[in-house]
Amino acid sequence: MASTDTTGSTGTSGASGASGGKAGAKSGEDAAGLAGLEAGLDALDTRTAARTPLRQVLLQKVLPPIIAVALVVAVWQLLYVLEVKPDYQLPGPGQVWDALADQWYEGTLFDVIWTSLSRGVLGFLIAIAIGTPLGLIVAKVPFVRAAIGPILTGLQSLPSVAWVPAAIIWFGLTPSMIYAVVLLGAVPSIANGLVSGIGQIPPLYLRAGQVIGATGLHGVRHVLLPAALPGYLAGLKQGWAFSWRSLMAAEIIATSPDLGVGLGQLLETGRGYQDMAIVLNAILLILIVGVAIELLVFGPLERRVLRNRGLLVTR
Repeated sequence: MASTDTTGSTGTSGASGASGGKAGAKSGEDAAGLAGLEAGLDALDTRTAARTPLRQVLLQKVLPPIIAVALVVAVWQLLYVLEVKPDYQLPGPGQVWDALADQWYEGTLFDVIWTSLSRGVLGFLIAIAIGTPLGLIVAKVPFVRAAIGPILTGLQSLPSVAWVPAAIIWFGLTPSMIYAVVLLGAVPSIANGLVSGIGQIPPLYLRAGQVIGATGLHGVRHVLLPAALPGYLAGLKQGWAFSWRSLMAAEIIATSPDLGVGLGQLLETGRGYQDMAIVLNAILLILIVGVAIELLVFGPLERRVLRNRGLLVTR
């Protein structure tokens, strides 16, 4: 009996030791797995926060657009040399450059650009001041959303040039007419962008804001708008595009000495004189201003928002 007990005790202790060894090995594997997971997360964080070298930025982001522009100019010059169209219909790059240089020497180039740019920026800021609270109301009040939501979507799809005749009748050939067209083009896009951004907020965020007392305007400022910022920023970008298009449509159709000369008026002047060099010059300036606003304003702002949220991964 004694020997049997001893053997049983020995077997029990051996089994316990084996179980302990397996448990220790398993815990070691779990610890190694957690360590590997933490290392992977640290690597992802480091990769996200790393700054791209200047040389890589030049090669990946600056050089491709330059090559694309050079190819377009080369094809343009080739079409001009082959005389696909008469030179009064398709002037070469050199002729358009000469027209641009003439405006530079006359001192009217920056005046024309500034007239349109100042109108566009001011109209866009007013559109933000109107579209932002409108978007908040539509997003948070179900009755208003049901009543106004489809109208905003319809206004967003309506070509802005359709508002020009009505604005001329309402306000005459005045700056108010131009700003009215800009607002009617930009406000629906900004409001819809904010509504879309609020609709994509996880409900947990809103409940967490209520728990900590972030309600009313305090909640809008500290919870709602920051959480909806990506969608709101997309609405702002689209709102600027619509406001710039609306401005050009208004300036092309409504010409008056009281309105000054903007890029749209310059485009219409070239059409009136049948001077294709001036027309292409105006088109290029309109395009350059639009690209510059994207590269200098919305592009950096969007990258900053994504970087702060850990969504911008450098490759």
